[in-house]
Amino acid sequence: MLYAVVTKDKPGHLQVRLDTRPDHLEFLKSSPELRMAGPFLNADDEMCGSLLVIETDTLKQAEAWAANDPYAKAGLFESVTVQAWKKVIG
Repeated sequence: MLYAVVTKDKPGHLQVRLDTRPDHLEFLKSSPELRMAGPFLNADDEMCGSLLVIETDTLKQAEAWAANDPYAKAGLFESVTVQAWKKVIG
Protein backbone atom coordinates (compact mmCIF):
# COMPACT_ATOMS: atom_id res chain seq x y z
CA MET A 1 0.00 0.00 0.00
CA LEU A 2 1.11 3.55 -0.68
CA TYR A 3 1.51 6.03 2.18
CA ALA A 4 2.05 9.78 2.05
CA VAL A 5 4.47 11.06 4.67
CA VAL A 6 3.88 14.79 5.15
CA THR A 7 6.26 16.69 7.40
CA LYS A 8 6.44 20.26 8.63
CA ASP A 9 9.74 21.64 9.90
CA LYS A 10 10.08 23.39 13.23
CA PRO A 11 10.36 27.17 12.77
CA GLY A 12 13.96 28.37 12.65
CA HIS A 13 15.36 24.90 11.90
CA LEU A 14 16.52 25.41 8.30
CA GLN A 15 20.15 24.91 9.34
CA VAL A 16 19.27 21.54 10.90
CA ARG A 17 17.75 20.55 7.55
CA LEU A 18 20.79 21.73 5.61
CA ASP A 19 23.24 20.01 7.97
CA THR A 20 21.32 16.72 7.86
CA ARG A 21 20.44 16.79 4.16
CA PRO A 22 23.31 14.55 2.93
CA ASP A 23 22.31 11.79 5.38
CA HIS A 24 18.63 12.25 4.52
CA LEU A 25 19.30 11.95 0.78
CA GLU A 26 21.42 8.84 1.30
CA PHE A 27 18.61 7.32 3.37
CA LEU A 28 16.15 8.02 0.55
CA LYS A 29 18.45 6.71 -2.18
CA SER A 30 18.97 3.45 -0.29
CA SER A 31 15.27 2.99 0.51
CA PRO A 32 13.43 0.49 -1.70
CA GLU A 33 10.13 1.72 -0.19
CA LEU A 34 10.44 5.22 -1.65
CA ARG A 35 8.28 6.09 -4.68
CA MET A 36 8.72 9.89 -4.78
CA ALA A 37 9.89 12.71 -2.54
CA GLY A 38 10.49 16.43 -2.40
CA PRO A 39 10.53 19.43 -0.08
CA PHE A 40 7.84 22.01 0.48
CA LEU A 41 9.03 25.60 0.00
CA ASN A 42 8.02 28.72 1.89
CA ALA A 43 7.48 32.21 0.45
CA ASP A 44 11.27 32.75 0.47
CA ASP A 45 11.85 29.52 -1.52
CA GLU A 46 13.40 27.88 1.56
CA MET A 47 12.70 24.24 2.36
CA CYS A 48 10.20 23.98 5.21
CA GLY A 49 8.81 20.45 5.11
CA SER A 50 8.55 17.38 2.91
CA LEU A 51 6.19 15.16 0.97
CA LEU A 52 7.30 11.55 0.54
CA VAL A 53 5.34 8.68 -0.92
CA ILE A 54 6.42 5.22 0.19
CA GLU A 55 5.12 1.70 -0.29
CA THR A 56 4.87 -0.66 2.67
CA ASP A 57 2.52 -3.43 3.75
CA THR A 58 1.17 -1.67 6.84
CA LEU A 59 0.74 1.75 8.41
CA LYS A 60 2.97 0.62 11.28
CA GLN A 61 5.80 -0.12 8.81
CA ALA A 62 5.31 3.26 7.14
CA GLU A 63 5.45 5.04 10.51
CA ALA A 64 8.63 3.14 11.42
CA TRP A 65 10.18 4.10 8.09
CA ALA A 66 9.36 7.78 8.70
CA ALA A 67 10.83 7.63 12.22
CA ASN A 68 14.08 6.26 10.77
CA ASP A 69 14.59 9.29 8.48
CA PRO A 70 17.72 11.21 9.57
CA TYR A 71 15.66 14.40 9.57
CA ALA A 72 13.30 12.87 12.15
CA LYS A 73 16.22 11.63 14.24
CA ALA A 74 17.75 15.13 14.16
CA GLY A 75 14.56 16.65 15.59
CA LEU A 76 13.78 18.71 12.48
CA PHE A 77 10.05 18.14 12.34
CA GLU A 78 7.29 20.01 14.13
CA SER A 79 4.82 17.45 12.80
CA VAL A 80 4.73 14.23 10.80
CA THR A 81 1.58 12.73 9.28
CA VAL A 82 1.55 9.28 7.71
CA GLN A 83 -1.61 8.61 5.72
CA ALA A 84 -2.66 5.85 3.34
CA TRP A 85 -2.71 7.27 -0.18
CA LYS A 86 -4.17 6.04 -3.45
CA LYS A 87 -2.59 7.06 -6.74
CA VAL A 88 -5.24 7.86 -9.35
CA ILE A 89 -3.51 10.07 -11.95
CA GLY A 90 0.14 10.51 -12.87
